[in-house]
Amino acid sequence: MLTAFLVIGILVLLIVAHELGHFFAAKIFGVRVEEFGVGYPPRAFSFGKIGETEYTLNWIPFGGFVRLFGDEGQAEHGRGSFIDAPRWKQALVLVAGVTANAVMAWLLFAVALHMGVPKPVDVALPGQQVKLIVSDIVAGSPADAAGIKAGDEITGVSDARGATAESLTAASVVDFVRARGGKPINIFYIHEGATSTATITPANAVLPNAAGQPALGIALVLISTVPEPWGAAFVGAFHSTRNGFKMVANDLWTLLQGAIQGTPNLASVVGPVGIVSYVGDASQNGLGAVLMFAALISINLAIINLIPIPALDGGRLLVLGIEALMRRSAPRLAIQALNAIGVGIIILLMVVVTYNDIGRLLI
Repeated sequence: MLTAFLVIGILVLLIVAHELGHFFAAKIFGVRVEEFGVGYPPRAFSFGKIGETEYTLNWIPFGGFVRLFGDEGQAEHGRGSFIDAPRWKQALVLVAGVTANAVMAWLLFAVALHMGVPKPVDVALPGQQVKLIVSDIVAGSPADAAGIKAGDEITGVSDARGATAESLTAASVVDFVRARGGKPINIFYIHEGATSTATITPANAVLPNAAGQPALGIALVLISTVPEPWGAAFVGAFHSTRNGFKMVANDLWTLLQGAIQGTPNLASVVGPVGIVSYVGDASQNGLGAVLMFAALISINLAIINLIPIPALDGGRLLVLGIEALMRRSAPRLAIQALNAIGVGIIILLMVVVTYNDIGRLLI
């Protein structure tokens, strides 16, 4: 339940940030903002009105919205009308939402890096807290047969006589295992928050390039949460944001190629239900990891909003471009029809993605 509230909070933060981008750009370019709402209608109550803008709180807590005078093909003209503004101003107001999500991702990455996120380290410094994590499993290995999974934390290693590894590092555990080929070893580990023990016998021919060396079939990495100073955090956040955009854009392009070829792969597409699971996993590694995941969601929102689907910012930008080429405004009924189609497509995608999310949880 706590994770679900955390997810709602993240989504509200990111969508409100997106709408704030539209809000500030509209104010700068003289477009009248009639309402800025947190959540979606029906309305819970109004905070009041400042200037021409009413600020409201609404009952459906999954985001927010900005209601512009003369927006969405409405026949509202006059001072401050969005539709009467030059098309370049309309475009900048639309792009401002995506820009706000990019800035929010950068800020979230920076705060996460300053707080500290789990990173691989070679050795533990004095007083530094570290975790020994399973980074990979060899299929069919003794560790795989024992049920150890990538992401599990190794908390202890001992043999039948009670001897333990000199230290809980990857090198020490490897040396401990190699010295006990054919002899059972007790592995103490944490899997999904639960402490477990597995008795495993190291075997030869487990590792492809070391057939004569006894091994369990696990790759280990030493992880520590290392906070960074603000300066380094902001620089690192810039690189993280850039890499995040590249990664998400590449994944989206791969999905689009599959859809064009008639073989769309939705296995990696995650909706609100799946996000709950991912946020729950991230929260196990601290608030910094949750903020990193929230930054990636913000990048996803930015890129998705640029897709030229009616009702999304990308679709509206496409219509503006067509209007600029035709040198006239699109018919109001056509805009409303396109928006209705766009909403239908989005709802269909959400149903499919949510179905896949639930299917993954039930496996």
